[in-house]
Amino acid sequence: MTEPTESLQASWNAMRLQIEAALERAVQLSGECPPRLREAMAYSLLAGGKRLRPVLVLMACEACGGDIEAAIPAACAIEMIHTYSLIHDDLPAMDDDDYRRGRLTNHKVFGEAMAILAGDGLLTLAFEIMARDVRPAAVAAACCADLAFAAGACGMVGGQVADLEAESQSTSRVPLNEADPQTRAAYAVELEAIHRRKTGRLIRSALTLGGRIAQADVATLGVLDHYGTCIGLAFQIADDVLDVTGTQEKLGKGVG
Repeated sequence: MTEPTESLQASWNAMRLQIEAALERAVQLSGECPPRLREAMAYSLLAGGKRLRPVLVLMACEACGGDIEAAIPAACAIEMIHTYSLIHDDLPAMDDDDYRRGRLTNHKVFGEAMAILAGDGLLTLAFEIMARDVRPAAVAAACCADLAFAAGACGMVGGQVADLEAESQSTSRVPLNEADPQTRAAYAVELEAIHRRKTGRLIRSALTLGGRIAQADVATLGVLDHYGTCIGLAFQIADDVLDVTGTQEKLGKGVG
């Protein structure tokens, strides 16, 4: 079992290096972009992290027989969407976090207004890159629609709204350890629905973006979508557990 694990880790590391280099190039914006805005965008985008979503784009493309170089723009785009969501999630009006990826959150360094604009800049740059650099044009259009749906009101943004609503109702709810089985089951259904949108939908899109660029057929895209759903739920469950059992030093963000 050692060799496949080492091989996967080597492939992952190589893809991460490609992604990091591409992200650095992507935020070398023209002189029309205010320097402080570019600095704020780069601060969060280039802060490291697992790069799970962009690596999944490349791996899905490769698994479907495509060229991973062709998938780099989509990989960058989904990481920009993810990073924009983190910048906005950390704001005082949302989760109000001071640390992300082991450093001060964007609004703590650049102020709330600039953090909002940096997130907006990354969100729109993501679609500019995909529309311009993914080929052929029909695949670019399909990728833009896929990612927009995943990140929007029926996906990640909708999941965040549901999460905020659940938090606001938490004080009036029966504590989980005191709830009857039917209530506990209802809580589980609600939590899974939040996870499927807030975290899972973007991870599903990572897999299908890679498949689309490799021009996979409909059946294969369906398999990738299902795999992404399972990975997304597993990822968020692990993240929730670490939020209780982990430390800020190890996770690089606030816990509890």
